[in-house]
Amino acid sequence: MHRTWWKESIVYQIYPRSFYDSNGDGIGDLRGIIQKLDYLKDLGIDVVWLCPVYKSPNDDNGYDVSDYRDIMDEFGTLADWQDLLDGLHERGIKLIMDLVVNHTSDEHPWFVEARKSKGNPYRDYYIWRPGRDGKEPNNWASHFSGSAWQYDETTGEYYMHLFTKKQPDLNWENPKVRAEVYDLMRWWLDKGIDGFRMDVINMISKVPGFPDVPVRSSDRYQMDNRYFINGPRLLEFLDEMKREVLSKHDILTVGETPSVTPQIAIDFTNEETGALSMVFQFQHMDIDADPSAENSRFSIKPWSLLDLKRTMTGWQKDLENAGWNSIYLMNHDQPRAVSRFGDDREYRTESAKMLATFTLMLQGTPYIYQGEEIGMTNVAFETIEDYRDVETLNWYREQMNHGADAGDLLKVIHVKSRDNARTPLQWDDSPNAGFTGGTPWIKVNPNYTSINVRNALADPDSVFYFYKKLLQLRKQNPVAVYGTYDLILEGHEKIYAFTRTLEGDRWLVILNFTRDETVFTLPENISYARANLLVANFQVDSAEDIRSFSLRPYEARVYHLIGS
Repeated sequence: MHRTWWKESIVYQIYPRSFYDSNGDGIGDLRGIIQKLDYLKDLGIDVVWLCPVYKSPNDDNGYDVSDYRDIMDEFGTLADWQDLLDGLHERGIKLIMDLVVNHTSDEHPWFVEARKSKGNPYRDYYIWRPGRDGKEPNNWASHFSGSAWQYDETTGEYYMHLFTKKQPDLNWENPKVRAEVYDLMRWWLDKGIDGFRMDVINMISKVPGFPDVPVRSSDRYQMDNRYFINGPRLLEFLDEMKREVLSKHDILTVGETPSVTPQIAIDFTNEETGALSMVFQFQHMDIDADPSAENSRFSIKPWSLLDLKRTMTGWQKDLENAGWNSIYLMNHDQPRAVSRFGDDREYRTESAKMLATFTLMLQGTPYIYQGEEIGMTNVAFETIEDYRDVETLNWYREQMNHGADAGDLLKVIHVKSRDNARTPLQWDDSPNAGFTGGTPWIKVNPNYTSINVRNALADPDSVFYFYKKLLQLRKQNPVAVYGTYDLILEGHEKIYAFTRTLEGDRWLVILNFTRDETVFTLPENISYARANLLVANFQVDSAEDIRSFSLRPYEARVYHLIGS
């Protein structure tokens, strides 16, 4: 296995709209990020992934790009962006940009031209089809509710949009589209960025002919990822991208790849033949969803630790020496990790530290989402009017049209809405959590008076300093990056424990994923002469025999096992 800087890096994800507002308009911006660079440096991260900051009408918070080579007015200017890049690089932090090229905004000049006439030179940049029997070309559903097709009166045809109707899908079958994408990638790389996170990159190849998907529910439109995910030409397109752009730079590339299997992930990330450094897979994000629900993203079922172990272990072992993982428990599209996998009330601090230990001790490149490092939680707004996410609002409206109860819908939204991750970063206990001097674009989580950066920095026992310690530990010990992962206590329903082994180095990671006290017993086949405690989220008696001991609620320990 080759050793590379991006395997050894810790990535911090910034959602700029919610990070820090420098000018009082209620919206986070580039100057706001610049003002907080020393905070990021202090935490100890190596790379910033910046969510989209390009020109956009903001139908989907910047994931609808109208100009790939300019900055959204609300966020600042290209000069501000250059200052941000320079400020990061001066502190030894790299920058990766969000590459959103499955679709554009309907306000992008390409689409403005494409919809003018069937003979327009840009027509074939997008996917157009005539209607069928007075309706859409097929029964595909959009990820954001309703049909994946939108009728356009000017030419009497439909265009495809897997997301909102203001996000028309690009036609990757057209070599001119691919050339445009490679050109804009080169443009940003020439400015000095260090890589790309590629939005829904495995949706760029669709099944030819766009056949109807099998009907599995009473809905008029049906969702079936097999028709537009991991499509027949995907690897060909990625290989071309590698040949034209990626292979010429030493960069980090991470593909957002829903419904990806370990084997496909290896095809993407194999060191010799793959096009990407790593992928985001979502199997572990689905363990609390009901797969039989019409929209599983807005469904809730109790998750089990055995499911989490199976999923994570499968990915750890399948990609071992074959590909590379990204490790994360949340991002801008997911609820807050401590609310989902921990206990965001009585044991918030303990469980946030336990989850940090979990992610930072697995093999793969870890991603920390803004606010995760202080243990921010889900929000529970009382009315739908306080939510801003287009996916949440569309689903709510669709369910209300079907006669659902508003209170029941809000309960699901409180658990699953993407807005849980998008409330402003809580900097201090002043009004609006110190995020803005104006009115924030989305309300602040009311618990900001106790959970905030200022409090975290003043408390040596805070979640922030625990993250900092874990980051330093990972950086100083190759076993934490490159060590082989092996699960132990596979059938234990409360304890997740595993070893990491590299040459003569062996670490033991022990995590209690519950609010119950539970006894850990070391399997007899693991022998050692001495066990040195490296990190723990409770006070631990160093003389304690680690062959068997009681774990407190959400307790986490990492030991260095010496000798045999």
